[in-house]
This record gives sequence, C-alpha cells and structure tokens, in this order.
Amino acid sequence: MKTPIVSFLKSYQEKSPVRMHMPGHKGAGILGFEGMDLTEIHGADELFAAEGIIKESEQNASSLFGCPTYYSTQGSTLCIQTMCTILCQDAKSKGKKPKILAGRNAHRSFIHAAALLDFDIEWLYGNSDYLSCKVSAKDLEKEIIENHPTAVYLTNPDYLGNLLDIKSLASVCKKHNVLLAIDNAHGAYLRFLESSLHPIDLGADLCCDSAHKTLPVLTGGAYLHLSDSLNKEWKSQVKHFMEYFSSTSPSYLIMASLDAANEVLDDTFRKSLSECIRYVDSLKNTLVQHGYTILSGEPMKITISTKDYGYTGNEIANLLMDCDIYPEFYDSDYIVLMPSPYNTKEDFIRLEICLCEIERKKAILTSFPKLECAQKVMNVRQALFAPSMKVDVSKSLGQICSSVIVSCPPAILPVIPGEIISESAIEVMKYYGIESVRVVK
Repeated sequence: MKTPIVSFLKSYQEKSPVRMHMPGHKGAGILGFEGMDLTEIHGADELFAAEGIIKESEQNASSLFGCPTYYSTQGSTLCIQTMCTILCQDAKSKGKKPKILAGRNAHRSFIHAAALLDFDIEWLYGNSDYLSCKVSAKDLEKEIIENHPTAVYLTNPDYLGNLLDIKSLASVCKKHNVLLAIDNAHGAYLRFLESSLHPIDLGADLCCDSAHKTLPVLTGGAYLHLSDSLNKEWKSQVKHFMEYFSSTSPSYLIMASLDAANEVLDDTFRKSLSECIRYVDSLKNTLVQHGYTILSGEPMKITISTKDYGYTGNEIANLLMDCDIYPEFYDSDYIVLMPSPYNTKEDFIRLEICLCEIERKKAILTSFPKLECAQKVMNVRQALFAPSMKVDVSKSLGQICSSVIVSCPPAILPVIPGEIISESAIEVMKYYGIESVRVVK
C-alpha cells in the first residue's frame, strides 16, 4: 500500500529546500525530526479540503476499515465533537430538537461538545460503576421508548476494557430509527481481529478511534468513521464540521504517522496482533493461577481488580513503577495495563515476574460507592458558562455543579454540569480523590 504523505515529506526533505514558509524551525532545529514537519505548502494538500496526498491516504485508511474514514490530528476529542455535530444536524434536518441518550461514563470531551453545541442529554447509568456503563439491548430499548432521543452515544470499550453487545444495541437503534454513535477511542485494533469487533462492522452509524492508543501512530492521531449510509448524507460537510473545533495548523508529523500506519495495517499488523493476544492470554492465565482477579473484556487490556489480592490499584502501580513498568491507569480498585504488538516478549516476562513477586495479602473488602441518578436543573451549556466559584467538595452539597476537574485518564465526570450535587456525588468524588468542584454562583 502506498504512503503518499510520507513519500511527499521525504521527497521535500531530500531537496534541501529554502523554506520561506512556516514552521519557524525551517527543518533544521535541534530536536532531529523537524525535517518532515511541514505546513500546507504546494503539494502538501490540506486536511480539511483534501484533494491530493491526504485524500489518497484517507482513502487507503477507508479501504482498511471498510468504511469512510477521516483523519484527526487532535485525537478522538475532535472526532467526538464532529460526531456530536453530525448527530445534531441530522436531528435538525428531520425537524427534531437534538437529544442524545448517552452512557454515563462518557469522556469529558462529550460534555464539552454538549456545552458548545447546546444539545440535551439523557443519561444511561446501566448496571455498573463510575467508570463503566453496562447497558443491555433490552434496557436501551426501554430508555429509547421513554425518552425519545434522536441519537444514542456509548463508550465501547470503556477504560476497564468492558465490551458492549454493539450488534444488539445497533439493532435496537435501527428499529427505532435512532442513530448510534460509539466512542471507540480504545478499540481501533478491534477491526483487525480474526473476527472484527469494530463498531461500524457491528452496525454503529459512526464512531471514533484513537489510533495512537492501540496502533503504531503518534499521539494525537485518530480516525472518524461513518457508515456508508450516513456518509452518503453528510460526506460534503464532515470536514466542514471538523473545522469548527480544529486548529488550522494540523500536524504533518501526526498525519505522516497515520499514513505510514496504513502500510503496516495492510501488511504485518494482523499477524503481530494475533501473536500479542497469545502473550496477553498466557499472562492473564498465569496471573489468575497466582491469585489475581482479572476482569474479562477486550483482548488487549489486562485489568486487575487488585483488592482481591490485598492491595489498592495505586499500591500495585507503585510496585510496578519500582520495576520501571508503567501502567496506563490505576485507582483504588483497579490497575489497567495496555500492551500492544510493539511490546516485546521480554516486556511480558518482566511484567509477569514483577507481579508474581508481589506477596498476596488479605483481601480488602471496601468497595467503590455507587453513583446514583442525579437531579438536573440546568443544561450543560448554561451551567458550564454560568458565573461560578470553586468550593471544597465537602461544602458543595445541594449546589449546582458548573464543572469538575478530573484527571485524564479516565476523564469521566462523577457529577455533570447542571446537576445538583448530592451526598452520593460527594461520596464518589471524595473516593476518587477529587477535592474541589466549581459550582454556579
């Protein structure tokens, strides 16, 4: 498979050109990789008006994913904002006010999109905790009938690696003529399993993938995917919608990595992925035999419920980091490890040795608090842009949330702007170490 963006950048660099254009390093900076960092000069195409090498590269990606695919150099955040714009415009084109039924574990970029686009949200809590929203097709249909949304928005896989039955959920959405959007930020690789678990293949109308999370792509590289039917309707406006939220200076280094990844995905990636999954499965089995509790879910995440082993996730993470092994995420209850085909066999051996050398202790019986349904008194836009002040969480009871600063990962809000802060919300925030919250004045 050709890599037109990479080929252009290399060709330009080899000319030793006089660069009377941005960027300021002129390809000769001190970092060593500036030579391929360009701007939209003649022949370099434009990401949001692609007619040349970028268009060709996106078409290559589309052939690999089996659906219309568009590049983002601003991660899934830009793709989520664009997805929400499409959902809103689609509803308006049908004479409806946009209302999205969303899993409560939505990434904060979805909340910010709601503030910017001013659409209504009804929340799905599911039978789950703060980080997950395990919703069945039966539950979803009940909520659709009760709430009459114009679209459904779910996170799959979630941060702990849980997978939803997207095929059944998509079937329900189609039955009720409701669009289904999936935040698949952690699941770009799902397309390349022996049997694809990618949301578009399972019936979703649109989804985003953070390519950099699970594929050999630089941080910030992501995809926006549309089903053929949805793309037919909105193809001419997708890039226009992306421009609403995007920098006018997209990174050519990130685009080059998306371009170069196409060749890898077309050639060696499936075999490498299959081999890596065998390593992961073997490690999971060893850890279970050693006494660890491993959550089932997507094949490329190792999520350990650490309290059964006598430790918090934070404690296990610190022990791993003492071995120079750095996890993706950890909190009081879990530690999440995200390998990829570019981890070596030796990496898995080091991880196994370090975890198995940790002495098992008496199980910790405390559990995370349940996040209860909240009362909404303002919409997200009104609350987020209202005059606000920061207060201690312990003094926030009964006040209206304006915003909550949470770490990324996982970037999931325990209380949403516009909701009244309840005792349940305070308990959850304290449990996860959130000490202050902004409230509406």
